[in-house]
Amino acid sequence: MLTNQEYVRQSLELNLFFMRIMKEHSFFMEAAFPPINQSLAQQADCFKEEFSGLLAETIMLANGIISQEVLNSGELITKFTIDSERASEYYSGVKIDTEITRMEFSLGSNYNPPVNVMLVEQVSALNQRAIIAATALAEYKSGLLQDILSCKIYTFNYPLLIDHILREARFYLKMLNSLQMRQKANIIRDIIDQQVFWDQIMAEHSKFIRGLLDPTEAALFDTANRYGKEFDELMQKAITMTEQTTILPRLSAETFKATLGLRDFKAAGTEGILQCKIRSVILPLLGDHVIREANHYLRLLSTFLGQLR
Repeated sequence: MLTNQEYVRQSLELNLFFMRIMKEHSFFMEAAFPPINQSLAQQADCFKEEFSGLLAETIMLANGIISQEVLNSGELITKFTIDSERASEYYSGVKIDTEITRMEFSLGSNYNPPVNVMLVEQVSALNQRAIIAATALAEYKSGLLQDILSCKIYTFNYPLLIDHILREARFYLKMLNSLQMRQKANIIRDIIDQQVFWDQIMAEHSKFIRGLLDPTEAALFDTANRYGKEFDELMQKAITMTEQTTILPRLSAETFKATLGLRDFKAAGTEGILQCKIRSVILPLLGDHVIREANHYLRLLSTFLGQLR
């Protein structure tokens, strides 16, 4: 069973990462609807505002509580985040509250933070509200995906992207529910499950980048395509792992190296998009978004490698 300190820290770190991811998913959906689907766009905007509010509250609770590793990981914000938000708001006309990002730049950490009963109760209530919000968002995404696949509506987002962000919402919910039950993870099983999940996410990021590049960007297309295939292979290897495996440390190290390369590719691409040097239909915030997810995975893999030694 998790201690109060473990529960509070893990909850706040999880929410800082995933609440921003959920609010940006809502932005990407809102920005991709044609005028005929403005009611759906408005629903997405409501989810964006709800997760913005939850994230702002989480930032205030998390200051001085979260670990230095998370703070330094680049999974919460990057040097591109504010510029990406401003550019994406300009291109789409959809409002983004950059003040939340500025708040995150002032976050501090503490190796052994004091955790009192009031904070535990506040975090527990926050988690419950996050569960309600993420459940509603997952249902919205699921309904949207069904309507897209049955040709009832049109969006500029790939059907796979909607399926992708639906899986992320469900994964977030799974982790929130586990925290609310104060469950300690089975380390090896958790490592395998996380790698299967995030390898697929990294593979799909690569394929989205490939598909959203201008046809003239042949070299970038080939690089993205190569990463897509590499992470497909890594996911298949992770799927075959068992809790008795002896090759998991080697696989985790191989995956770390691949994720580091993909993260750097994403970062160079996002910088190129912001500087108008890359031809694509990629919103800058999508570039920053996938950098942060790669950074999150790199931190997890680094932790896994430490546990497997």
